[in-house]
This record gives sequence, C-alpha cells and structure tokens, in this order.
Amino acid sequence: MKTPQLKPMTRHILSAVACMSLALPGASFAEDMATEASAADAGSSDTVVIAGSKIAEAARSAVSQSSLSARSAQSEVSDDFVRNFTAPAADFSQIIQMAPAMYSYSANGPGLGDTKTYFRGFADGDYSILFDGIPFQDTNSPSHHSWAFFPAPFVGGAVIDRSPGSAATIGPANFGGSINLLSRNLEANRRITGTASVSSWNTVLAGVEYESGQFGTDGASNLLFNAHDLKSDGYQTHNTQHRQAFSAKYQYAFTPDTVLTLFGSYITVHANTPNVKGATRADIALHGDNYLLSADPTKANYYAYNFYHVNTDFEYAGLSSNLGNGWKLDDKAYTYYYHNQQNYPGATVPTTTANSAANNTGTDKLNGYRTYGNILRLSQESSFGTLRTGLWSEVADTNRYQIPSNPLTWVDSALPNFHETFKTTLLQPFVEYEFALTKDLKITPGVKYSSYKQDLTQFADNGKTVGSLNGAASIGHVATYHAVLPSIDIHYMLQPNWSAYAQYATGDEIPPTNVFDVKNANVVALPSSIKSKTFQIGSVWKSDQFTLDVDAYHIKFDNAYSSTTDTAGNTSFFANGSSVTQGVEAESTIVLGKGFDLYMNATYGSAKYSDTSKWVQNAPSDTETLGLTYKQGNWNAGWFTKRVGKMYNDNGAIHEAITINPFIISNLFFNYSLPGKTGDILKNGKIQLGINNLFDKHNIVGVTPAGKTSSAPAPGDQLTLLPARSVSLSLTMDF
Repeated sequence: MKTPQLKPMTRHILSAVACMSLALPGASFAEDMATEASAADAGSSDTVVIAGSKIAEAARSAVSQSSLSARSAQSEVSDDFVRNFTAPAADFSQIIQMAPAMYSYSANGPGLGDTKTYFRGFADGDYSILFDGIPFQDTNSPSHHSWAFFPAPFVGGAVIDRSPGSAATIGPANFGGSINLLSRNLEANRRITGTASVSSWNTVLAGVEYESGQFGTDGASNLLFNAHDLKSDGYQTHNTQHRQAFSAKYQYAFTPDTVLTLFGSYITVHANTPNVKGATRADIALHGDNYLLSADPTKANYYAYNFYHVNTDFEYAGLSSNLGNGWKLDDKAYTYYYHNQQNYPGATVPTTTANSAANNTGTDKLNGYRTYGNILRLSQESSFGTLRTGLWSEVADTNRYQIPSNPLTWVDSALPNFHETFKTTLLQPFVEYEFALTKDLKITPGVKYSSYKQDLTQFADNGKTVGSLNGAASIGHVATYHAVLPSIDIHYMLQPNWSAYAQYATGDEIPPTNVFDVKNANVVALPSSIKSKTFQIGSVWKSDQFTLDVDAYHIKFDNAYSSTTDTAGNTSFFANGSSVTQGVEAESTIVLGKGFDLYMNATYGSAKYSDTSKWVQNAPSDTETLGLTYKQGNWNAGWFTKRVGKMYNDNGAIHEAITINPFIISNLFFNYSLPGKTGDILKNGKIQLGINNLFDKHNIVGVTPAGKTSSAPAPGDQLTLLPARSVSLSLTMDF
C-alpha cells in the first residue's frame, strides 16, 4: 500500500508551529522541525539538515537539547522521551524533570498527585507554563497544578526557557522563565490505539486513541482523539486518585499557507488527598514512610474527611497564515476552566452532626475560575531582519471561598473564613526587531508592556480574614499593576553547526490577591510588581557524534512580599529585598554506537539573599542528569538518573533552617515493539516495562518545621519523602 504524501499536512503543521513559536526566543523549535521535515520529505533517513550542516544521530536521538537558533538558555524535550521514558500515569512534571536544572517529585508516586517543579531557585508561580503558546495559571497567583489540564498522553514534548525570554515571550510570570508544553503531532496514516497499564499500588490505566490520518480533499484534514481512565490507591496510605481525561486536536489546511487548528480537553480528578500533604516525623516513625491518612473516623486524618474534586477544560482555535511579502499571522482565541472543590477537617473531629460553631471544625474550600483570551502575533521578514509584534489579552472571572463546615455532614456555617470574587484583565503588547547585521550576526532589541487590573469584591466573614466590614455585606477595590519590560540579545553563527548568544532580559510577577486579606481589606499602599533582571551567555554545538549546549547566567530578582500595619490599622505591602541566582549549565548527547546514546546535563550555581548571603529555599547547589538510551531492532530502552544537590528549607523567616541532603531520582524503561504485517489487523504494538525510583530511595526532600523558634528535628515536623520504587507494565496496540 502506497504511503500518502505528507506535503499538504507537513506544510500546514510547520506553519502552525512556526507561528506559535513566535512566543519563544528565536522560533528555534519550528525551524529545526522544518529542516528535519524537509530532509524527511527529500528521502533522507540518516541525516537532518540544520543551518546548512549535516547533523546525524546526535541531534535526532537527543531526548533534550537546545537549538542552534536559540537566543537564550533553552532545552527542547522530545516526544520520544514522553512516549517511551515516562510512567503511564505521568503528568507534565515528569516530562520536564530530567532537563537541566529542573527537578520535581510526587510523594504519592509519579503522576499521582499535585507536583511542583523547581529550577534556578525559582518555585512554581515564579515562572510561566504554556500549552501550544497559551499561558495557563491560577488567578489568585500564577501557580499551576500538575494533576490538572495536561497529563502525559496530551503532551508531545516541551520547550523550556530558563530566562524571561525576549519581548515576544508572553506569560504572567516570566520572572523566572517559561515552560511551553506542546500538543501531540498529527500523523499521516489512520490508526486506532488501545492502551492498558498496570502499576504498583493497584494503579490501572486504560486508554484509547484515534488518529484519523490525512483525509478529505488533498488530505487537508486531520484529527487526533485521546481518552483515558486512571485509578490508583497511591503509595501513601489511602491517598487514592481517579483521573478521567479526554482531548481532541483537529487541523484543516484551507491552503498550504493558511491553517486552522482546534484543540479541546476535559479532565476530572477525584482524590483523597489531605490539605496537609505530609505526615509528621512521629507518625512516619510509628507507621512507616508511606503513612498519610488513616481508616479511623475518629481521627482528623480519616481519608473520607479529606478529598478533592477538580474539573478542568481547555480549548483554543488557532489560525496561522502566510500573508505574503514576508508577513505571517498567528491568532489563537482560547478559554480554560478550573474548578477545585476541596474539603478537609481541622485538628479535631466533632462527635455530633449538629451544625454549630463548635462542630464546624472542617473547611469547605473552592477555587474556581473561567478565563478567556486571545493571542495575536504578526511577523514580517525582509532583507533587513524580522519584525515580531502582537498582543496578548485575557479576562478571567474568579470565585474563591473557605467556609467552616462539619466534616460529618459537610453542612456549612453561615459566615465564611473568607469569600472573594474578582475579575482580572490582562494586556501584554510587545514588539521586537531582529536586525540581520550580517548573514550570521543578528541583534534583537524589544520591549513588552505588562498591564493587569483586578476588580475585587470581598464579602464579610467570621473575622478570620477581613472581618465584619463594619456591617457592610462586601467591600470592593481595584488593583492595577504596570511594568515596562525591555530585552536585547545577540545571536551569532560561528559555524553552520555552532552558534553563540548573549542576552539581557527582564521579567515581572504581580502580587497575589491575598494582599487584601487583612482586616477590613484596609490596604493603603499596594506593592509594585516584583522584577527580575537576567544576564546570560551561551553556546550550542551540534556535530556528527554529539550535541553540546553550555550557558552561564546571573539573575537579580526581588523577593516575595512583606507587610506592615500601622497603629491606625492601615496595611502596606512591599517587596522584601532582593536575591541573586547565578551559575553555569551544560547539556550533551553523545552517540556511542551500536544503538547506544549517552545523555548528560549538569548545573552548578547558587541562589542567595543579597542582604544575608543565605540560600533561597529549594535551590540546590548543583544538579546532574545521566541517561543511557538504546535503540536497536525492536528494542528501545532508557535509564535516566537525576541527582539533586544539597539545599535548604526555611522555618518561617529563618533561612537555611533545615538542610535537605542530596538525593537521586532514577528511572528505567524497556520497550519492545510488536510490528504488524501488511494486511494484518494489528499494525503495531509495544510492551513497556517501567521502573520509577529504581534504587528505592526514601530520602526526605522537604520539611515544614513544627515550631517557629527552633530548627531542631521535632516529632511534629511535617515531612515530604520520595515514594518507594514503582513498577509498571503496559501494552499498546495499534489497529
């Protein structure tokens, strides 16, 4: 059977990706994809052509690498890594955790909890996360939830920028950097794929995927549909998880130069996860490393009193077009929804169902928002260089509350601990111009204007937050934040396979909405956005046998906010000093031969407060990743080990209070392909054996001290530990 030609859909896909990547410095991912696809169309299976140089296996087989056109410290995580070297239940945190400087962990097992990722001393909320170039985040602060929106079956790779990026890099918190998750690539041929997986802790995943292949006139249409159901008891006692997820992606090429992309997804998560995510030293010593919740209804950690129900959806319609005369347009209209209904008990459990203040020891909590936005990008390329300009606009409506409730009945009190609604309006226009001084030397100055407006309404409560408001039902206030964010970078192609760059970039992050969570919401002086200034130099090399990316960085950034209240009860907020994070990073893939490739990355640096020279918490002194992959015949295997160096946790305002010793995360995967024959119903298949935490490490990776006056280990300290070794066996069949 003759394979259909890919030309219409290939051009269409590359056009969409190229326009999308205007949000990223250098549009590097699109350019490398385009050259690789061109080589494939030309019939080459052994080489890809990048910037005029033949690059063989090193670039093609790298699970993570930078691009020759990158203008900042970037890593592009491949779809191959997602499909072959992550756990079946994985979320996006596992996709990026082996990249330079990145680290994350889920105490309940991979993909079985709400996991946070750290890099360069920045925590979640200090950087932006995007999907196909569209930022998504909580509205009260720009944080993220790995168990919502985008599990691994929805994701086809990621582009990580460990800097604020250029002026054209949009996002609500490019203060620390950005992570752009990519949707799955569409394929030329039709298939139906069934997946079944069983893993440790009674983890079962069943999924189905339908890829239409190219269909319609000239193969102009393509559809990918994915659905899966995940159930797990979890590693931690009674921390059960149930995830149901669906996504669909459709593309239609009106012409080879104009493409429509539609994407939609829906996820629901039910979890018996507590509000306090770790057990105490005393409980762990008594019950074991995996202790979290109990089956005793007289205890506050009874699993039935602790639960989440999270619903999310995410949709966009994107139009990309080559307008002629060097002009290109990309426009995405989008909406997403987050509804997190959480219930958890207090320190004691009532003995009666009577709805009284004494019995309402639990909390009924909601964080819900609906966001609408549009991202318009225009570019124009001429002999002088490339203009990139556009506008990101977004409006979000939010409803948040915490209400005292009886955990035996979940009947709420009349007054909440707090309740607020607000509308957030965001505008980010940007412009940059990439001057082509010579064929190989380019300089790109640019500027972005960041504007936020929050219209807040806070309702009278029981005194825990704003209080009675002197008898008023609610109080309204408006908060506005503005920032001008310049950037400039220089990019030079020293050789067709060797580039270098230097960058200065600025980022910002606005205060969380809880600046108004003071008595009578009486804030007389709002703080400004906190800012970061990043200086970077780097170089990218790609040869026939290896790739190498190296960068050095120096970032000065404002710390989080502090507040003071005067004798009249007026509260003011201000940025609490500054910090500096600096260091070096390197990433490389080496072709060893006989099907073996070696992947390595390493970082060394520091993140310290400027006034005390003490370390920022959760900022390791070094990280290292060592990966060995094998591809030969029907076999595909990968072993990846991440080492995270010494770091510290704070005890309130006390820095370097708790030492977290180095730990490693090591994962091993074996994949065996089951090729079908022409005419068979079965087209292809794959059996995967995966082992996460291969060496069964149980390190303490986080400590919340029980007391605020002493940092000595105490029975009441809340601990976060690595989960035990987990094993998964998966079968995937293509029909």
